[in-house]
Amino acid sequence: MIKDDFWNEVEEAQHITKETNSLKASIDYYEQLVSQVEETELLIDLEIEENDESMVPEICDQVAKLDRKIEKLFLETLLKGKFDRHNAILSLHAGAGGTEAQDWVQMLLRMYTRWGESKDYEIEILDLLQADEAGIKSVTFMITGLNAYGFLKSEKGVHRLIRISPFDASGKRHTTFASVDVMPEIEDDIDLDINPSDLRIETFRAGGAGGQHVNKTDSAVRIIHIPTGIIAQCQNQRSQHSNRITAMKILKAKLYEKIQLEKEEQLSVIRGEQQEIAWGSQIRSYIFQPYTMVKDHRTNVEVGNVNGVMNGDLDELIYGYLQTKSQPS
Repeated sequence: MIKDDFWNEVEEAQHITKETNSLKASIDYYEQLVSQVEETELLIDLEIEENDESMVPEICDQVAKLDRKIEKLFLETLLKGKFDRHNAILSLHAGAGGTEAQDWVQMLLRMYTRWGESKDYEIEILDLLQADEAGIKSVTFMITGLNAYGFLKSEKGVHRLIRISPFDASGKRHTTFASVDVMPEIEDDIDLDINPSDLRIETFRAGGAGGQHVNKTDSAVRIIHIPTGIIAQCQNQRSQHSNRITAMKILKAKLYEKIQLEKEEQLSVIRGEQQEIAWGSQIRSYIFQPYTMVKDHRTNVEVGNVNGVMNGDLDELIYGYLQTKSQPS
């Protein structure tokens, strides 16, 4: 980076700079942990020397904070995938069930937003289709931050909600579903052969909140990849140009995911394995009635604090998935 010609190739320089900043952040985090461990050890020694029990709560608080930070560092060591360090693009879709399913999508959006905020990640809504009565029919959003995709890839699949519906006057228990799709943001250095003639680009008037400008201009963009039928759209920005760039990012992510799934299917045929249908795979249940529990059906991890999970405390569920995937088969 100190070479005079470093910025001659801008894209390569940006890639190296991003990687360098990521490595520096990891080193800084580790060094901060070491420093905090040393401070905690000094506090413990001081408490023993002075026999001052009033220091115990402070020490316990320090140890608890260290425990959480070390757990985060350990989780990151499990992220070894090619795109684990990338930003994540999530798409949520309501299943059968009308208003109940649409409300479930809105609850999930809030859950992932709270999780992202707890990690100091940025959350940006890319496309949102409000329901007529309550809730959300579908939403696509980006979570930006180091390892966002690595953590959130655990969320891909069908999520089931069991509760007494607030939309049912009879107070009956309902079961409803929503799908969660998770893709890495694909950067320009990934070689994807997309023929411009294979794309159909449409513009339309953005809906929902956004003021008069949103309602009066065809700023929203929809891109259709004709050979595969894959659709990507964005309406979060006022600028049609910005929406087109973001929609292309989503399209690239979807195309790359399709290529990877096809490779996995071919390998499964070679190995003689039965291919799991991703859309029909129920990965997790959130039970509000008759008892409270969140259960991940892939890892058998169970969390009793449903409200905590819905407020973004997903670490135990994510850790269980990553730990299972890291074990040799």
